[in-house]
Amino acid sequence: MWMYLGLLAALFLGLHNLCKKHAVQGNETFPVLLGVISASFLLIFPVYLGSIFAPEMMTELNLYISNISLKQHAFIFIKSCIMASSWLLAYQALKHLPITIVTPIRSAGPFFTFIGAIIIYNEQPTFWQWVGFFLIILSVILYSKIGKKEGINFAKNKWIFAIIGATLLGASSGLYDKFLIQNRALTPQTLQFWFCFYTVLILLILLSITWFPFAKKRKAFKWRWSIPLVGLLLLLADYFYYKALQDPDALIMLLSAIKRSQLIIAVVIGGLLFKEQNKRKKLVPLAGIMIGVFLILYS
Repeated sequence: MWMYLGLLAALFLGLHNLCKKHAVQGNETFPVLLGVISASFLLIFPVYLGSIFAPEMMTELNLYISNISLKQHAFIFIKSCIMASSWLLAYQALKHLPITIVTPIRSAGPFFTFIGAIIIYNEQPTFWQWVGFFLIILSVILYSKIGKKEGINFAKNKWIFAIIGATLLGASSGLYDKFLIQNRALTPQTLQFWFCFYTVLILLILLSITWFPFAKKRKAFKWRWSIPLVGLLLLLADYFYYKALQDPDALIMLLSAIKRSQLIIAVVIGGLLFKEQNKRKKLVPLAGIMIGVFLILYS
């Protein structure tokens, strides 16, 4: 069951990436990110109110947000710091790079999660899972060569380093998620609510220094319908992902790989919508990534 929940998370993540590209294109990225997380927080806030005033009903709906200790708050705050840093880097990179370059680089995230899962959680991969992960990495290298044809030098472009940093932080967060869900016994909705709450606070502090005081930057920001939609899709993707992690048999290395199937939406549909270059050539490494995911799932 947890694999199917992972595929649902991948579906919403793929749609989330398309809307995110629309939201940040030619726009101020930091306020877009604040708008996205604020939308997620506002969408889940009624669940929190329901947990206070109608706890029995929310428990029956399996949406009750439980009371947590200060120590658990601290753990969630750490996750908010990790993901806020990852998103700030990723949103800036997405603004300056084609989605068909950004998404495949982020597809290397499962490789780092894979290594962490072996070291931290002692998850045991098979031979074909190793083959699958290295196939993903080789496919990402092929993407870098295609990217140079679009005027993107992977060794000198700072946005490439930004998306790599975002990928490493995202992989760290994935490993941390398993600890929060399984070791700290946090429910998906409890983790989501407090995570959104703390991330909004962090972003408000950052924007009060880097964006709010500058009138020119405020005028450059464009509100788009895709901003709250990104927040909704992110909320749904995370919910199904956390529900999958609640299964004690769930392997974070496999869940991380399953989420990469979002590439089909991002590269194929995204390439058509945003009219990006070399779409056919990018299908070759995309196929390599998808074969790698297949080997991981069915080995």
